[in-house]
Amino acid sequence: MKILVTGAAGFIGFYTAKRLLERGDTVVGLDNFNDYYDVRLKEARASVLGPFEGFRMARIDLADREAVEALFAEESFDKVVHLAAQAGVRYSIENPHSYIDSNIVGTTNILEGCRHHGVEHLVYASSSSVYGANTAMPFSIHQNVDHPLALYGATKKANELMAHTYSNLYELPTTGLRFFTVYGPYGRPDMALFLFTKNIIEGRPIDVFNYGNHRRDFTYVEDIVEGVIRTMDHTAQPNPDWDADRPDPGTSRAPYRIYNIGNQQPVELMQYIEVIEDCLGRKAEKNLLPMQPGDVPDTYADVEDLVADVGYKPATPIEVGVRKFVDWYLDFYDVTL
Repeated sequence: MKILVTGAAGFIGFYTAKRLLERGDTVVGLDNFNDYYDVRLKEARASVLGPFEGFRMARIDLADREAVEALFAEESFDKVVHLAAQAGVRYSIENPHSYIDSNIVGTTNILEGCRHHGVEHLVYASSSSVYGANTAMPFSIHQNVDHPLALYGATKKANELMAHTYSNLYELPTTGLRFFTVYGPYGRPDMALFLFTKNIIEGRPIDVFNYGNHRRDFTYVEDIVEGVIRTMDHTAQPNPDWDADRPDPGTSRAPYRIYNIGNQQPVELMQYIEVIEDCLGRKAEKNLLPMQPGDVPDTYADVEDLVADVGYKPATPIEVGVRKFVDWYLDFYDVTL
């Protein structure tokens, strides 16, 4: 198949494109290589993909309507995996317009490309942030998610609604994937694992929000990618039992699905830090701080629908995943402990 992977120089997009290329698919990556974080890391990911036969990178911005239209017209994609977005809960409080441009305008351009060029299935990144003020654990796709706590989560919820309208109006099969705290080698420098590792190595304190009382459903990146590809191969279908009198948020009478992808084993933040310390052989100096605006105390994914429909459940223990990240970090940045 020929597959478009947006955000291919990003964290999850890189791993997804690599896995698809390894199994023999043709992949066009789309990325604008913006400077939200160190562009050298994005270039390093792209350099891994570059030698694969059947890969090319389109360096364009999702919000550039004409460029996206031209790409769809030129390539005739079979399927699209839309992982590009302006990420980060905290950054959305400081720079809201970048989230509208990338996550709303950009996703509209992808939906239009799929609609007009016969794409068989669109899989796109949502986020656990859509659960917002919900406190019933574990988070389920069958819960209402109408109370986001930051613009990032609101744009991801909007993406799900936008996808549903295209599934309904144009019978475009769409599947949204709510990712839960993804981590691993080549991870984003604004994420906790990267920040904690860097600061501990450099002998600087780490900022621990909510006084360390967070729980997160940390999910290893290769588990995430396995779920992405399995859902891409499992084209969304209408739910024949969907009832408009009692509407199920996770399915529809249109070819539309939502799934959680999480480890289904939430971990205390302090335990996560201990695992990092063990891998580095060093103790962290901790700045215990209050919870930041827009953040939530806990995340915990119910992944039973993912298991039932595509036969896959993420399962990498944090001790294994964190060790792989630390080994990558020491090698990539040429650090000797």
